[in-house]
Amino acid sequence: MFGGKQVVVCGYGEVGKGCCSALKAMGAIVCITEIDPICALQGCMDGFRVVKLNEVIRQMDIVITCTGNKNVVTREQLDRIKNGCIVCNMGHSNTEIDVASLRSPELTWERVRSQVDHVIWPDGKRVILLAEGRLLNLSCSTVPTFVLSITATTQALALIELFNAPEGRYKQDVYLLPKKMDEYVASLHMPNFDAHLTELSDEQAKYMGLNKNGPFKPNYYRY
Repeated sequence: MFGGKQVVVCGYGEVGKGCCSALKAMGAIVCITEIDPICALQGCMDGFRVVKLNEVIRQMDIVITCTGNKNVVTREQLDRIKNGCIVCNMGHSNTEIDVASLRSPELTWERVRSQVDHVIWPDGKRVILLAEGRLLNLSCSTVPTFVLSITATTQALALIELFNAPEGRYKQDVYLLPKKMDEYVASLHMPNFDAHLTELSDEQAKYMGLNKNGPFKPNYYRY
């Protein structure tokens, strides 16, 4: 149950925003930490208090990292954390929580069940660590088949594009998937919701400077 729980989300980027939105919808009392003043201001405007982790760590029931950085939650902070606090990571690697420092002789690890450990301090304090600090959404949950379908379709179309592309079009680099291809993947999955797109008239398409069949947004557009 998340209702009324004090939660701090470290990082208010794309992942952090999603976590905060979901937690708020479930009734949690959410605050955030941020290094970027723009993201911090976005958090303020979305109704979240922007804090420093050191100043709130003792009061938190749940700590979630979403920064992509390392040592966001340190051993010193874990020593100060309250009994029963849940600590987990939604960032892109397992470096955000200093889990290595918890594998020390004075601390005891107790496996509760798969992907859930109690780390026990000498005074009896327990911290609940999920997935040993690895990515929570990959380690502790299954991915719905619908989401897998979107992902697999996108990857398949990207491979087809690479296979059919003339020599020299792509170098050893990272490329954005063409927006037209993204839109095609989305359109394939719309029937699952019985969704029907509105079509631009020729006049509207000309006014907007768009092709009637897309793409409808530039590559830099953030959905």
